[in-house]
Amino acid sequence: MVLMPPFAPIVVLLFLGSIAATMLAAAVFVYGAVRGIPAVRKWAGIAMLAIPAAYGALLSLDGLRSRDRVLQPGGRKYFCEIDCHLACSVERVERKGAFTVVTLKTWFDESTTSPMRPKEAPLYPNPRQVYIQDASGRRYPASPEGLRDLSRPLIPGQSYLTRLVFDLPEGVRDPRLFVGDADPVSSFLLFHEQGPFHRKIWFAL
Repeated sequence: MVLMPPFAPIVVLLFLGSIAATMLAAAVFVYGAVRGIPAVRKWAGIAMLAIPAAYGALLSLDGLRSRDRVLQPGGRKYFCEIDCHLACSVERVERKGAFTVVTLKTWFDESTTSPMRPKEAPLYPNPRQVYIQDASGRRYPASPEGLRDLSRPLIPGQSYLTRLVFDLPEGVRDPRLFVGDADPVSSFLLFHEQGPFHRKIWFAL
């Protein structure tokens, strides 16, 4: 079992906090400029640049120190929200003529929900990107029908199976499945595999 991203509430708070701090520095900068206070304008301007620069440096450093991880059959990858988690796992891999069919299970783990979250409130998964990558780095995308199916909402304890179809040639070396977030905000979260230079969490096939 792996979490993506780990420490989700803290990660989100750091992201939002850096935005709020930058906006506050910008407001103070404007105040110093309007009031004609050079010292306020100077230090607020430095903060406006330093806060996003420091956050960007942390984001890049985290990506550079990361490593690929490969989940073996039965392994679960958790997509972490602030107050609940969705788990994905590969249930079956089949060869159907010229195509490879991967059956993916998506499960709303009720043990990860916050006590304050309504028990019957549905969770709508973030947009997903799904592909198989071989040893040479070539990618084979999943069929659009399977991607649409991954957007189905769930309530705690529910799960469903999705058949993902790939046009994967025979004899491909070391194929690995990637299922990840496709929303743009994920690229700016610390410890997230979509961040700059960050390595991925894969499913072995």
